[in-house]
Amino acid sequence: MSKVSLYALALSAALATVAAHAAAPEQDYARQWPLQLSREDAGAYRVVLDQAVYLGAHDRALRDVEVFNAQGQPVAAAVLSPAQPLAQAPRTLELPWFPLPAQEGSGGGSDIHLIAERDADGSIRRVEAGIGTRASAGSPGRWLVDASGVREPVRALLLEWEDPAQPLQAGYRVEGSDDLRSWRTLNGSTTLLDLERGGERLRQGRIALDGQARYLRLLPLRAGPGPVLTAVSAELAPPPAQVQWEWLELQGERRSVGGREGFEFRLPGRFPVERADVHLPGNSAVQWTLHSREEDDASWTWRAGPWVAYQMGGDAAGARSEPRALAAPVRDRQWRLVPNTPVGDYVPVLRLGYRPEVVVFLAQGEPPYALAAGSARAQRAEAPIRPLLEAVRAQRGPDWEPAPAYLADEARELAGDRALEPAVEHDWKSWLLWALLVGGAALVALLGMSLLRSPRQPS
Repeated sequence: MSKVSLYALALSAALATVAAHAAAPEQDYARQWPLQLSREDAGAYRVVLDQAVYLGAHDRALRDVEVFNAQGQPVAAAVLSPAQPLAQAPRTLELPWFPLPAQEGSGGGSDIHLIAERDADGSIRRVEAGIGTRASAGSPGRWLVDASGVREPVRALLLEWEDPAQPLQAGYRVEGSDDLRSWRTLNGSTTLLDLERGGERLRQGRIALDGQARYLRLLPLRAGPGPVLTAVSAELAPPPAQVQWEWLELQGERRSVGGREGFEFRLPGRFPVERADVHLPGNSAVQWTLHSREEDDASWTWRAGPWVAYQMGGDAAGARSEPRALAAPVRDRQWRLVPNTPVGDYVPVLRLGYRPEVVVFLAQGEPPYALAAGSARAQRAEAPIRPLLEAVRAQRGPDWEPAPAYLADEARELAGDRALEPAVEHDWKSWLLWALLVGGAALVALLGMSLLRSPRQPS
């Protein structure tokens, strides 16, 4: 092998070592959980975080929770509260509707006089409409929708119509009234679409509403063909997510701060704490104030109280106070309970409640996918997941939602606890190793060049 080949081989090996150190983003995380998909072709998935992920996370906002594909590339993902509307599909309720006579002109509705026969609860039984101009054949449809029986806010109207003979694109305005006489605009301009090309179909029949009314009328913005309506439904907000509360029981230590006695606890993970409760043995009634902080040298921040936590009787018939709600989720590591009434020699147990959050991600790249957590240096790039999924739901229907995916029971070690080291300490170690590797590569290059330049000895 020639000296040039030896030099090139040595330099390539050194650079390969440097490149290997610039590892895939996965290697910046402590642990990784393989994900099992409920179906393979969903496109988007949702994963409920478990206790192990919260224990492994480092960042207070969970920005070090990431999803990777089989190539080790991060995919678009976001951490959502369990109370987010994306956690459940909205509800729908079919509404009565009535055709209104067609009218020449631009589609204005101010001169329509409605004579409606209504039940005692306001529901429309029959509609007669008089118009001031001559009806025009072939004009787009105009409809009156009865939403008087809906007891919840209507977010949008969902329209269904017969398959059109030609591509459909029709503009509409939605007006609302509570008495069928005075009308106000709830959507000034929306477009109904029904297009088909190459066997694929795009239908848009959702009309968002800006406000509420007992009666709604849909009026075309301009002359032209319109849909032949077959059904109208109201889109309601989804019910509150029924999420199981999880509780952590923390054992504390009695400490005095500024001459005032209290009890301090340490939260072992980045749990989104929303409720607090206090337990003492036997019968008790103590008034508490709860504080938290992140660092030892930080000031304590008020979180709840003062409130009285009590318990009386240990059996099922006993009485116990309700947990105290916090103003917002808190992920601080350190917590402090301060009694405002005597507590005796007992050390209380602090119970902190949280609702597991959801990671929603897009299936980008090849499976299998994995969720990684725990890093002092890596942060997830925030993706516009929520508006994207809302757009998909508008196209596919209100019942669509991301398919479930499940965390494996056991995590796989990646960088381990080294990924949780402070960023500054981690960086100087990385730079030192990088410098050594680059220096070695340079030394090999210089040695190779010197060998090439040395005069050839006569044989």
